[in-house]
Amino acid sequence: MAGMRTARRILLGGAALTAAGLALRDVPAELGVRPLTSGPDRAARMRRSPQFRDGTFVNTMAEPTVVTPPPPGLVRELARNREQRRPAGPVPVRVPPTGEPSPTGVRAIWYGHASTLVEIEGRRVLFDPVWSRRPSPSQLVGPKRHHPLPVPLAELPQVDAIAISHDHYDHLDRATVRSLIATQKAPFLVPLGIGAHLERWGVPAYRIIELDWEEQAEVAGLRFVATAARHFSGRSLTRNDTLWGSWVVAGPSRRVFYAGDSGYFEGYRGIGAAHGPFDLTLMPIGAYSPAWPDIHMDPEEAVNAHLDLGGRLLLPVHWATFTLALHPWAEPVERLWREAKARDVPIVVPRPGEAVDTEAAPAVDGWWETLG
Repeated sequence: MAGMRTARRILLGGAALTAAGLALRDVPAELGVRPLTSGPDRAARMRRSPQFRDGTFVNTMAEPTVVTPPPPGLVRELARNREQRRPAGPVPVRVPPTGEPSPTGVRAIWYGHASTLVEIEGRRVLFDPVWSRRPSPSQLVGPKRHHPLPVPLAELPQVDAIAISHDHYDHLDRATVRSLIATQKAPFLVPLGIGAHLERWGVPAYRIIELDWEEQAEVAGLRFVATAARHFSGRSLTRNDTLWGSWVVAGPSRRVFYAGDSGYFEGYRGIGAAHGPFDLTLMPIGAYSPAWPDIHMDPEEAVNAHLDLGGRLLLPVHWATFTLALHPWAEPVERLWREAKARDVPIVVPRPGEAVDTEAAPAVDGWWETLG
């Protein structure tokens, strides 16, 4: 009997080691590529960018941006009071509707964190899709998803474009990209340098459109403009070798703005004046901290940016799905709701998978309150 238990432990231990080995095998590919070494044409474009200085990309807005290492004790603090930083029960998830998009309207389906499908005048745009369980170079470590995905990746409708804001793991996911190569035909629109990651992961060059800030491309009758964000990039200890940004998506009559990750900066007024007003803004409200005030907005700053942009309806993203900061799980949306009511700003807070039509947006019902 003892011999059988020993054999079982050996088998289980061997299986665990094998699984760990398989998971760690992909880490080098997850880290991506140094874009300056990926080819002379890409390197030349990067060096010509006004955002590229002394070998890396920089924030060129007037406000200073300080990106510091994680504060000492962050891992220890994340381990304490964990109950406050995750929902107290199951997050309600909805099955996204099917059917063709409206040829004249704007509808959004938030899948969780920043991953959002926007239908604008008959076309579909997928922003920052992340379908993995953890936003990490290894699925053995890192914050786990707090709610299931509303739909399997293979069951997404065909989209017309996939837009990426920057290369952090919670916005650019290798496993998701590799699946989208097979299940979708749409091009990837990315800031400068990120195309090198995509090429290593198997995306054909003809499906990659790399843009600098204020450069634009037309895809499926929509105009995409890469606009500024106050953030940083990097998938390893090397930082800022790819550009980050936000996106303007404009149809014949409708406009949508996706902020990506960003600290607040005065340039939102200029983006709004040049490219707005916007029927819908997708604004990040979570993962803020006094330790990194320059690179992630808090909820009140998200409202400020929305107003600067000339936004009509605000949909909050970058909350609820992964624990990436020390604030309580529901705090971002509670603060957003208070600020929006105080300033008479229309917002919508969908459950993951719930569709929101900008012409018939549902009233905020506080669905998260029992989970906070």
